[in-house]
Amino acid sequence: MAFHAPTLIALSAVTLLCGCSAFRNYDSELAQTNQQLASGNVDAALTLLEKNNTSKDKDLLYYFEKGELLRAKGDLSGSQNAWSSADQVVGKWEDSVKLDTDKYLAQFGSFLVNDKVRRYEGYDYEKVMLTTQMALNLLAVNDFDGARTAIKKTHEREAVIADLRDKEYLKSEEQAEKQGVKTQYKDLQGYPVASLDAPEVVSLKNSYQSAFSHYLAGFVYEALGEKDLAAPGYRKAAELRPNTPLLEQALVNLDKPAKNEDSDILIVVQSGLAPSRDSIRIPLPLPISNNVVITPLSFPIIKPDTSTAVFAQIGVDGQQLDLTPLNSTTAMSRRALRDDMPGIILRTTVRAITRGVAQKQINETNPLAGLAVGITSAVLEGADTRTWRTLPDNTQVVRLRLKKGEHSVTLPSAVGGSVVKVTVDQRFQVITLRAVGNHVFASVLAAHVIPSANPTAVASLKQP
Repeated sequence: MAFHAPTLIALSAVTLLCGCSAFRNYDSELAQTNQQLASGNVDAALTLLEKNNTSKDKDLLYYFEKGELLRAKGDLSGSQNAWSSADQVVGKWEDSVKLDTDKYLAQFGSFLVNDKVRRYEGYDYEKVMLTTQMALNLLAVNDFDGARTAIKKTHEREAVIADLRDKEYLKSEEQAEKQGVKTQYKDLQGYPVASLDAPEVVSLKNSYQSAFSHYLAGFVYEALGEKDLAAPGYRKAAELRPNTPLLEQALVNLDKPAKNEDSDILIVVQSGLAPSRDSIRIPLPLPISNNVVITPLSFPIIKPDTSTAVFAQIGVDGQQLDLTPLNSTTAMSRRALRDDMPGIILRTTVRAITRGVAQKQINETNPLAGLAVGITSAVLEGADTRTWRTLPDNTQVVRLRLKKGEHSVTLPSAVGGSVVKVTVDQRFQVITLRAVGNHVFASVLAAHVIPSANPTAVASLKQP
């Protein structure tokens, strides 16, 4: 059978797509990687990461994940190098946005290309948490000056994001009106609307400003004696998470002189894993060639991690202390999706209508080519499920004064009951612990984890 040009073009498109990132199941890859991390086998997790990223041209997600895994392993230098590579990628994104915002928005807002085959640029909260995590690496070796630089970059990045999103959301509204698309995420029958309208999601000012990042900024500035900069950090944190005594007290105590020579210690406990993204198909009536056609379209949903038990206290020298939650990656991820849904619905709808009209025309002249285009479309039209999966989910803190010397920090039995021996030898000090499954990781040089003799079973990484 002789193939006509449209047929060859359509079949070629399918062949080329076989090597496309659209066929990569990123969530499946990272579920396996995170299973190894939750089992305490960081080397195996790193091996899987490398196995799944054999290309010389590494993407942003590779550097995100590698930095976090190396941090769990205790390789702070390697972690910082990986995250520096990620930061360079994000920096280029910032430059493109600042150079010509309208051009960037025009390219990103294209209706022709599905989100899942675009170059991954990271979600806003990931870009901000990157420099926050880099600051924690530096604080692990008591490099407060280096942490100050990372924090300054975090604030500058927030300003770029804020300006871009204001323009993007306005442009999306204009395009939706122009294209006649009135569908909202609340109109999607079968979509888990309640997850995007949950109080902890709606209460967030936006998807990228973290109370933890700003509180950490205040602590670093205070440690460096820059109280005029510490105050805005604490104030911003309190604004982002109102009615939080720890944040309000930080401002009150800022001008009080130290009563003794005890050390001011901030214990940061990060637990769990960032949520995954999945794709759900929702049937929508679309106007295609003067007919209303019920068309199944794919939209992203957030699936929370279940690897790690939730806990609210730790023990310090035998005394149980309450932890103050300052960041939830799940809530930030849902807020990001909530804010992005109008643009996602617009792009998905217009692309589906355009594709439907084109496919109808091709079917009329060459049914085989129409079939090929249909197969290609079905593959490409899944929602984008890529996201930084090893990023900690919950970040909680406790601040206290301790005498210099060795102290014991005990984690609850729900996460293995590990004891962490901590050496306090600085006037200001940050101790960061990471709990995943029933394992606790301490990348701080002044901390040593003593695993429990009877660890509990690791919670399942399978999503509900």
